Amino acid sequence: MRLGRTGSVAEWRGMYARHRLDISVADISFGVLSCGRRLRRKKLEVEVLRLCSLEEEGLVCLSVRSGWDLWLGAHGLRAGDEVLVSAITHPDMVRIIREHGLRAVPVDIDSETLALRPWMLEAALTPRTRVVLVAHLFGGRMDLGGVAKFARERGLLLVEDCAQAFQGPESMGDPATDVSMYSFGILKTSTALGGAVLRVRDKEVLGRMRGIQASYPTQGRCGYLNKLLKVLGLVAVSRFRPYGVLAQACTRFGADLDALVGGVVRGFPPREPAATFLRHLRHRPSAPLLAMLSRRLRTFDGKRLARRAKAGEKFSSRLRVVDLHAGRQSLQRTHWLFPVVVEDPEALVASLRRRGLDASQATSSIAVVEAPAGRSSPAEASLMMSGVVFLPVYPELPSQAFDVMAGLINDCVARRAAERVAL
Repeated sequence: MRLGRTGSVAEWRGMYARHRLDISVADISFGVLSCGRRLRRKKLEVEVLRLCSLEEEGLVCLSVRSGWDLWLGAHGLRAGDEVLVSAITHPDMVRIIREHGLRAVPVDIDSETLALRPWMLEAALTPRTRVVLVAHLFGGRMDLGGVAKFARERGLLLVEDCAQAFQGPESMGDPATDVSMYSFGILKTSTALGGAVLRVRDKEVLGRMRGIQASYPTQGRCGYLNKLLKVLGLVAVSRFRPYGVLAQACTRFGADLDALVGGVVRGFPPREPAATFLRHLRHRPSAPLLAMLSRRLRTFDGKRLARRAKAGEKFSSRLRVVDLHAGRQSLQRTHWLFPVVVEDPEALVASLRRRGLDASQATSSIAVVEAPAGRSSPAEASLMMSGVVFLPVYPELPSQAFDVMAGLINDCVARRAAERVAL
């Protein structure tokens, strides 16, 4: 392997993709074949829940967003009720809150632990508060002890979004929460290219959710097949040399690499009209998707997850300024994403790409939640996201690439420190 040493795009010999999709060609082939087979949806759904030990408390949905929409609909909260939300989450989760006539109120997070700040939970509380929605970020988990105590003492419902924090079918949700939601979308750990599993502890609410979902149309097989083929192409092009060719072509023809990759991995198109957005959410997963989800749960690769966690911890220890790493004190870190926060993220991304490492400010679709009028804006979350860069830290990356990446980041920080001293 040789990483380019000059600033010339033309001299790159390849590029390491920003994210290693957690799926094999054999898995995708299984999904393609499943699209042509006669499958029993109900049997597959039962099998998925059994694999997660959620026969009595589980629900399989098209996506976490679909499940969140179902749960809000099943509760029938009143217009104007408020949901306290982790200040960094997926914008669609907030959009769904608003489509139900509710108010999303962001609660700032601690950039070290990625946990909600307890005093800000208290400050955000009003007589209209009904729900707390927390998002575990970047492959780690926050300590829910304080949040759960806060919710319990005030009679609030607690929902955890574990879309980025799946660690195996034997661990499906904190017992202190009312709902736990796990995603198997394209970028996720053990991806099935869609699908979600929810743990819902209130049996009556779960029954209503199942009834509502039963009225939905089923996801089309052609749509799922199209996604499988797109991802097959992405897996092929994500190898070192083909990805370098793709990056060079984007540079030469003025295309946006972030937008190109994001268009393939995005679950739902952005900026859709509300009616279209909700219509896309409100489908049952197809039988081929359920078959794929069952396969990925049965063959869950805990060893790769452990290797990914080890690679992230080892790389973190090589950063001279430890507080660059957002979430460095979160719990059970598996490093689904590895974010660093720097003063000039664009310059760092450009430097890494010149050396054959595709870092990005947009690997994940998460964003800072905008505060409603009259409420406090999440300052720490905004500062963190304004300087975040997501690095390609995964176990398949060769040691030389880790050396180059750590050196560039440490040099970047050192230069900035020297510039501040000079001023």
